[in-house]
Amino acid sequence: MASKKKTTKDNQANQLIEKIRTRKAKVAVIGLGYVGLPLSVELAKAGFNVTGFDVSKDKIKLLNSGKSDIDDVTDESVNEVVKSGHFTATLDPKLLAKMDTISICVPTPLSKTKDPDVSYILAAVGWVQDTIKKGTLIVLESTTYPGTTDDLILPLLEESGLKVGTDIFLAFSPERVDPGNPIYTTKNTPRVVGGITPICTNVAKIFYEQTIPNIYAVSSTGAAEMVKLLENTFRSVNIGLVNEVALMCDKLNLDVWEIIDAAATKPFGFMPFYPGPGLGGHCIPIDPHYLAWKLKSLNYSARFIELAGDINSHMPEYVVERIMDILNRRFARAINKSNILVMGVAYKRNIKDIRESPSLDVMKLLEDKGANVQYNDPFVPEIDWNEGKQKSKKLTPALFRKAHLTVILTDHSQYDYQSIVTQSKVVFDCRHATKNVSKNRSRIELL
Repeated sequence: MASKKKTTKDNQANQLIEKIRTRKAKVAVIGLGYVGLPLSVELAKAGFNVTGFDVSKDKIKLLNSGKSDIDDVTDESVNEVVKSGHFTATLDPKLLAKMDTISICVPTPLSKTKDPDVSYILAAVGWVQDTIKKGTLIVLESTTYPGTTDDLILPLLEESGLKVGTDIFLAFSPERVDPGNPIYTTKNTPRVVGGITPICTNVAKIFYEQTIPNIYAVSSTGAAEMVKLLENTFRSVNIGLVNEVALMCDKLNLDVWEIIDAAATKPFGFMPFYPGPGLGGHCIPIDPHYLAWKLKSLNYSARFIELAGDINSHMPEYVVERIMDILNRRFARAINKSNILVMGVAYKRNIKDIRESPSLDVMKLLEDKGANVQYNDPFVPEIDWNEGKQKSKKLTPALFRKAHLTVILTDHSQYDYQSIVTQSKVVFDCRHATKNVSKNRSRIELL
């Protein structure tokens, strides 16, 4: 009996591996956002027939027309794989029945109480449950807490009567997308893979090796889940530390940027992180809370995570306090009815993504105090604002003259910072974007 079971298991795995290596495997990607779409395009370029699944009719229509809505994926790339017939997008989950590999790349937000919201994962797994067949690889890429794959997904898939590790193969491989990064992309960023069983790990590893050169296998899905949380917790904690150093330097009348640059000359034992108006994006402000939530269930308090989260979340308030101080000190003005021009609302430079952007928090706090706030962002033509829309203002001399204070919240490389400083009454630079400005430096206030 054991020999027969082993043979069946090996046969299913080997058959799937052969399909993957010969590009005969039909590939599904559930969720076509900042993670799923780049993955889909890379798989399609490698010669796989990829079907992308999403719940947005507008997105499906846009992608099938050969256009992209993601910063890191060009219209040309989408059009190429659509025209070649290697990629199509659909709303129909029944088509999952034809797939040999299924990558789940759906959002994992936090609830209002900062608890993990895995409803999108469970919905995607529900689709898979209804259509799963023998010889299928399922890989979760969505960032989540350690134990999600084993405790939530594994039991649901095995309700079908299929055995994970024998009939089907389940693994976790954390996405490592860095929107706007010109060097590291989905293709050349190393992948971590951990499966429910060693065979699951091997099948997933071979699948990713078809498009990504460097694959690092770990012992379990829990280990792979923890890897992603460590990566982003590392960043969150260090950004929290340098933000607190910025607060200290303000009280000590020191230039935090000078301090960091000097410390960075040490060739060992130091890695520079930089302060800012807060954390944005879908990963760093959110992922550490997944780990903290999981540990609370084990009666453990993740103190570093909670402290860093507290510091980072209050940076927008500190920025507003500094704005109030600058207006008072420079112009003897209250913030009420002052005109504030915000430069940049994306959460990081050179992208259009405004998820969790601290710029929006700063703008809201300023308006709550009676300020008149306008913004410019070359990547974000309009935002939802106060139950309506606010459009990005065209940068003109009149716009700068009208503003009592210009605040740089996102350091887009398209901005001419010398021109911004020259035309503004005063610039409050929260990103050290004006470090190379030579003229009118007396008009610059740094975070």
